[in-house]
Amino acid sequence: MTQSTIRLPDHQIELLSAGYRQELAKRRQMTLIGAVILALAVLLSGFVAEVRPGVLFENIGKFTSYFGRIFYLDNGALVFSDIGEWFWGFWKWGKQLVDTLLIAYLGTLFGAIFAFLICFSAAINLTPKAGIRFAARRYLEFCRTVPEIVFALIFVVAFGLGPVPGVLAIMIHTIGALGKLFSEVVENIDMKPVEGIIASGGTRWQSIRYGVLPQVLPNFASYALLRFEINVRGASVMGFVGAGGIGQDLIEAIRKFYYSDVSAILLMIIATVMIIDIGTERLRHRLTTMEQGR
Repeated sequence: MTQSTIRLPDHQIELLSAGYRQELAKRRQMTLIGAVILALAVLLSGFVAEVRPGVLFENIGKFTSYFGRIFYLDNGALVFSDIGEWFWGFWKWGKQLVDTLLIAYLGTLFGAIFAFLICFSAAINLTPKAGIRFAARRYLEFCRTVPEIVFALIFVVAFGLGPVPGVLAIMIHTIGALGKLFSEVVENIDMKPVEGIIASGGTRWQSIRYGVLPQVLPNFASYALLRFEINVRGASVMGFVGAGGIGQDLIEAIRKFYYSDVSAILLMIIATVMIIDIGTERLRHRLTTMEQGR
């Protein structure tokens, strides 16, 4: 059996081709206009913010030279030539690094607890009252919008120097970040178990306990572990404003131009974060596997 192909007349093909070329030209024109508007917006924002590319290129050598200096000891030798001299403060820095980890741990723990308590009020499928949902979401936005370093400065004034301001600053920012993530997880659950518990006479908290938590706990734990990684990095700079941790020695080394100390402290922070990343990554994968196999 032969199949015949229907071919349009030449004038119809030309008409359709002309329409296609016209639409394609319009789309290219709109793309070009959008690119021009974006370029103008970038230039205008740079002008208003007083961004000077000339200053950047003029001083770029100072930036690269600093990274060259941190790999030399005071005697001019490479840091790798004398590891003992390079890490002369290893035990002191190690103790402060432990303080940094504890600050991040406590801030993450308390922040995750409060985020857990608030997230159900911010979820639209569990909180039909718009007023309560609005208040919960705006509070979470406030917590995660204000930078941690600003909270740390405020708490340093209130509570003095030490790890307490760092823990509080990280805790508040963690409440906002995890509260948002937790509420989105809750909003994507299967509501049939919840509806079944409520239909059988269960209370709101019973529906959350037996209908929601079994579905969301693995994701909650995964997000909390991810946030802990982020908070370790954040806690490392809390010491810049006197909020405890290894950041105090790091900012002192930077200000006093102790170049080899800067590289040693940075290397310790990087190694610690890498170890934590590897460990928490494996835990997150296990939790994700448990959730998929459930």
